Amino acid sequence: MYSRLLCSLLAIALGVLPATAATRPNVIFILADDYGWKDLGCYGSTFYETPNLNRLAAQGMRFTQAYAACCVCSPTRASILSGKYPARLHITDWLPGRADNPRQMLNHPIITQHLPLEEVTLAEALKAADYGTGLVGKWHLGGPGFYPQDQGFDLNFGGSENGATPSFFSPYNVFKRKSLRPFTMPNLPNGPDGEYLTDRLTDEALKFIEQSKDKPFFLYLAHYAVHTPHEAKETMIEKYRTKAEALPASGPEFLPEHDRMSRQVQNHPVYAAMIQSLDEGVGRILDKLEQLGLDKQTVIFFTSDNGGLTTSEGSPTSNLPLRAGKGWNYEGGIREPLLVKWPGVTSPGSVCDSPIISTDYYPTILEIAGLPARPDQHLDGASFASLLKGASRPNRPLFWHYPHYSNQGGRPSGAMRNGDFKLIESYEDMHV
Repeated sequence: MYSRLLCSLLAIALGVLPATAATRPNVIFILADDYGWKDLGCYGSTFYETPNLNRLAAQGMRFTQAYAACCVCSPTRASILSGKYPARLHITDWLPGRADNPRQMLNHPIITQHLPLEEVTLAEALKAADYGTGLVGKWHLGGPGFYPQDQGFDLNFGGSENGATPSFFSPYNVFKRKSLRPFTMPNLPNGPDGEYLTDRLTDEALKFIEQSKDKPFFLYLAHYAVHTPHEAKETMIEKYRTKAEALPASGPEFLPEHDRMSRQVQNHPVYAAMIQSLDEGVGRILDKLEQLGLDKQTVIFFTSDNGGLTTSEGSPTSNLPLRAGKGWNYEGGIREPLLVKWPGVTSPGSVCDSPIISTDYYPTILEIAGLPARPDQHLDGASFASLLKGASRPNRPLFWHYPHYSNQGGRPSGAMRNGDFKLIESYEDMHV
């Protein structure tokens, strides 16, 4: 059976299709939630097991200095889909944001509660070029009227205003908060009792790939893992509990980070089990592409929306040698894993040390797809397609603006990186 690419080449030869349209690759963008820079074997973790992500790294390029545009989730997600810095969008904290408390020196600024419809999202740009577009998983960029289907996605499975699932095990729509109000997950139908959400989202992603195989598609697979609540399959937890108990002593498990304690060792069994389930899902996607003959014409990205949790909410991981984690403008809060496979272009097993930031994905994907840039839209992004080809590109300053007190202990601050130098400015007293 001919693959879509072979059929397209035949059509080109017969003069039926323009070459530019027929040869456009599929794009799969996998975004993990709260997944730390050191949470993969190919980045040096010896506790977490990520054979499929390691496989993706071996097939493509691994970036050592890739950044999220914010140390928390919604702003980074907005930057990916808009190509703009969160400050330009006035989405500088997770939505709806953290309330002020009397102990704060500063009040939080007003933030926009959704990604504005005026933005031409990456999905809308690709849909205009006849891509099928699907969002599977977390959205967290606005409620009704601002859902994925209002922002260029043909499919919305699981995306809503919610930033976390009430449970990783089905049913997902019966959880009660302390107020006794039901907390539901629109667009995420319950599965069989006990179904694991990471597996379910992978199932839905595979369905989308199967249904979209005859034309170019853009799949935005935004996992809820490894965000709280930290829940995993019991058999996997037991495996990592045994593994943790066998670890040699290696210094203190926690050390102070300002007024918090920051985890120094990767040894959290539940978190490790969540990572294994996510990794298995990535493997299933790689296998499906090979089965359908789409692996040579599909570009895959894997990254995270902010650093791993080290100072709160169970403090399940360590980002060492990077400092701190989610909610902080230190490197542990903003530097991310990034793997990119562009078949026939990226050298297998290659490593790139050039800095990139999440605003760059929009223009990069347009260039990969052979589509014109939209400089008025992705104002703060710069394509790094040349890096994927093994060439270089000029470095430029990178910026972060987080005028909030984070749930993880971070204080209002801004940051700038220029070359090998980084400056962090405290907004409370303006010291740097």
